[in-house]
Amino acid sequence: MSDEFFNLIYNKSLDLLSRREHSKKEIKEKLRLRFNEREIINKVLTKLSENNLVNDKRFTEAYVTSRKRKGFGPKKIMFELISKGVEEHIAMEVISVEGGWCEAAKLAYTKKFVNNFNYKNKDKVKQKSFLQNRGFSFQQIESVFSNDML
Repeated sequence: MSDEFFNLIYNKSLDLLSRREHSKKEIKEKLRLRFNEREIINKVLTKLSENNLVNDKRFTEAYVTSRKRKGFGPKKIMFELISKGVEEHIAMEVISVEGGWCEAAKLAYTKKFVNNFNYKNKDKVKQKSFLQNRGFSFQQIESVFSNDML
């Protein structure tokens, strides 16, 4: 009976992984919602890790690329990764290797404000606040408003 449950849970995890990369924590949570067999779920996760089907670094690389493309900054992405169970040192490494965050801030700005380079103080504060909420650092935000970037 336990082999049958193991195969069922393992196949469900493969189904989840066939759609997109997941962190180990995400897979564990999704399996626990569907199955109450904690011991078997842990064995499945071990087998997935051994077969390199669940890899938090690979998940992090894909996640950072995707979120950066959607206009989010490194701070927000870091927070999201940690909430998905990725270890902080893995997230920091991948985010620092990714680079190009000033350009990403500029793209997020131009997409949101469609070349509306309005320098009224009130509007500028709103625009900077938008970028800050997207997870960009002060330096990255200021690079958008520097004369070199405009």
